[in-house]
Amino acid sequence: MADDKKNYTTGFGATVDDDQNSKTAGSTGPLLIQDTHLLEKLGHFNRERIPERVVHAKGAGAYGYFEVTADVTRYTRAKFLSEIGKRTEVLARFSTVGGEKGSADAERDPRGFAVKFYTEEGNYDMTGNNTPVFFIRDPLKFPDFIHTQKRHPGTNLKDPDMFWDFLSLTPESIHQVTILFSDRGTPRTFRNMNGYGSHTFKWYNENGEYYWVKYHFKTEQGIQNFTRDEATVMKGQDPDHATRDLYEAVKRGENPSWRVEVQVMTQGQAREYRFNPFDVTKVWFHSDFPPVTIGKMVLNRNAKNYFADVEQAAFSPANFVPGIGASPDKMLQGRLFAYHDAHIHRLGPNYHLLPVNRPRAAGVNNYQRDGLMALGDNGGDSPNYYPNSFGGPEPSSGVAEPPFEVSGQAARNPYVHPNDDFFQAGELYRRVMTAEDRDHLVGNITGHLGNARKRIQLRQAAVFYKADAEYGSRVAEGLALDVKEVKRLADMTTGDRAKATA
Repeated sequence: MADDKKNYTTGFGATVDDDQNSKTAGSTGPLLIQDTHLLEKLGHFNRERIPERVVHAKGAGAYGYFEVTADVTRYTRAKFLSEIGKRTEVLARFSTVGGEKGSADAERDPRGFAVKFYTEEGNYDMTGNNTPVFFIRDPLKFPDFIHTQKRHPGTNLKDPDMFWDFLSLTPESIHQVTILFSDRGTPRTFRNMNGYGSHTFKWYNENGEYYWVKYHFKTEQGIQNFTRDEATVMKGQDPDHATRDLYEAVKRGENPSWRVEVQVMTQGQAREYRFNPFDVTKVWFHSDFPPVTIGKMVLNRNAKNYFADVEQAAFSPANFVPGIGASPDKMLQGRLFAYHDAHIHRLGPNYHLLPVNRPRAAGVNNYQRDGLMALGDNGGDSPNYYPNSFGGPEPSSGVAEPPFEVSGQAARNPYVHPNDDFFQAGELYRRVMTAEDRDHLVGNITGHLGNARKRIQLRQAAVFYKADAEYGSRVAEGLALDVKEVKRLADMTTGDRAKATA
């Protein structure tokens, strides 16, 4: 009925009388600057696009819950993990990494796998990928790496020379490259892929004892991937296929779920392990540290507004709760700064006050005030400094995390075990992949690497050869390269190899 209609208003609540005709001087104009509705409407339109994420620009998300299914209180004091059956609201966001917001969901790319836990002790964010490792282990290399995955500064096109030049000069990338160019690099949907915290984290209990852990989110829909040809077809048929699939599955009530597992390592085991347990280019072998199921994540509610709940969602690995902390992982240490800083740039200094980012089960009491878009009452007339004698919030030493020892010289320290960059990638090729997996891997690599210059092809083939002789030889043969020359380059150090192919 007419009486039920809502009045059209400005952003400040004033009723709008006409939204079809601007105020003008006469029927032909010009416009009058006193048309405040026009100015507000155009001004808002100009600002509808907040800065795009530099990485993980395109994503899809949904709400749901995490439920504890095993007792982990011996390892962590985190309250959301304190009892079997306890549920915590979550928001999960899945994304491609390198492409722009309008890129295709079926691109060969790692997939972001981020989860925000709205716990009673504050928000806890897990910012992972669909792979258990990453390309680099030092954050100093990250901007350069991402530049090579984007567009050439001259042509504004994706450039195979950039892509493979950096990777061939960064041998630590071989493990992740092998995963990326397997069919796992093109998941069929976001529902049909695993998620990993990738980094090592610290869990600590009420007694001040701590452990090192890794997270695994195992899809209960089953792993499904596209082949290279299937992914190419899907990019043309439906560039948004994975975004559409997640939304429609949740809408139908086919709520996707993941079994949540952790690997746990003691301090002593970390000191003696054959790999650096804090190197994000490495996995902990399951035979050494079997994953233990601790819970389940279920997504059962779509966002009502994509921009408000998914585009503005800001995840940061620096968002810990008592019972969980950082490890010495260099890449994690860099991300603790970089993510929060990126959100301040993209969303503003008060991005944590946006509804999707606000804690939902915990109060916020601090002395931060003012800044762009300070939502709420901005702390009212309460003290904005500490210490104070007016009843302001006090720190609590009872939640302090236990210390861990560090040692060594303060310097730009190189990684001390360069030769172990290749072993795990070789084991993946030799022991984990099937013959069909290896065929697809080599085909995917040669199809992409074949577009790079020959000297870069030689250098990268040598990196594959160092992981496994058959692996490198098959790539070389697929590119019509001299296998003997590839072997010769593989026997050189990285610097010598680069000079030899310059």
